[in-house]
Amino acid sequence: MNTSSPEQPVRSDDPLDRLPLRERKKLKTRRAIQHHALRLFERQGYDDTTVEQIAAAAEISPSTFFRYFPTKEDVIVSDEYDPVMVDLFRRQPAELPPIEALRRVFGELLPEMFVSDRELVMTRLRLTADVPSVRARMFEAMRSGTQGVLKELIAERTGRRPDDLDADALAWAVTGVLMSAMYAWMDGVVDFEAMAGLVDHNLTFLAAGCPL
Repeated sequence: MNTSSPEQPVRSDDPLDRLPLRERKKLKTRRAIQHHALRLFERQGYDDTTVEQIAAAAEISPSTFFRYFPTKEDVIVSDEYDPVMVDLFRRQPAELPPIEALRRVFGELLPEMFVSDRELVMTRLRLTADVPSVRARMFEAMRSGTQGVLKELIAERTGRRPDDLDADALAWAVTGVLMSAMYAWMDGVVDFEAMAGLVDHNLTFLAAGCPL
């Protein structure tokens, strides 16, 4: 296969550059909208910022905004890392159990993400902590996005059906330890730089059966 094809992921410091070209073009627009939205939220507050103001700042129409983000909350909670996670997970050796494979995935993805998107991630987490409607939407987005992707990957790796309840339970457990690390930072228990290490610790703890 010709790895120089424009449809192939490109390795760089930005993990999203692993995605195909047409996906990266969509992400460029999404990120531009997010950038303007988060800047306005930081400057004038979430509740006092309208979709119309975000659209005007991004030089798009409100209808274009809603093509990329169904709600104002989604401009905060949406990200594009699930496809990158899928790609990295499927590259892991087949003999690795699901959690060990995920440890390697997050061990590579999170440090890169926290460097390349540090301010974006920190602003999103602050708004999630401070705005109840965003916090509620974050949970729903995790359920419909990351948790569903994790369930699919776990079932695939273990040879189970996509609707297998054990795979679903393990995916929820992994989602839980990810959220545990997120809330540890939002509550001031750990520094931002420690979050990747805490995720790895939590996954190791989960794989060991959560011994206390």
